[in-house]
Amino acid sequence: MLVGSTVSPSTAQTTGLEKGNQAPEIRLPSVKGDTVALTSLKDRIVLIDFWGTWCAPCVEEQAELAKLYRTYKHAHFTSGNGFEIYGVSLDSKKISWENFLVKNKIIWIQVSDLKFWRSPVAKTYNIQGLPFNVLIDGKGIILAKNLHGKELEKEIRKYLRK
Repeated sequence: MLVGSTVSPSTAQTTGLEKGNQAPEIRLPSVKGDTVALTSLKDRIVLIDFWGTWCAPCVEEQAELAKLYRTYKHAHFTSGNGFEIYGVSLDSKKISWENFLVKNKIIWIQVSDLKFWRSPVAKTYNIQGLPFNVLIDGKGIILAKNLHGKELEKEIRKYLRK
């Protein structure tokens, strides 16, 4: 059984989702059931990736995300060391989610409260469609939103330590 999701309401109410703002905290269970907090990834560049196994564009994007993950996981950035993807699935069926992760060898952090569009996190992050992502720095500050493909990689590269 999965534990419930947590989004810090005080942070969510005082934080916009614009570049330069603090990203609202997310605390959701992984496939194994342990809660993983977004803030546990401090000092790393993090891509918060909102997706679902039922979303064709999300599924197509996974190969590109895998490439980014392999390329930048151990990179040194101006505001942190390493790159992490914090995948937030808006699935409602655990078995579909689990099977997809195994089949596609998704090795980065994956969390979900399995509440589909009713997830408090979807509301906090004002998710209107998928895929959607937010890139944050090592202090949780929003660097960019909803970039994909070459645009996303270009943005990540801007923060590489020279």
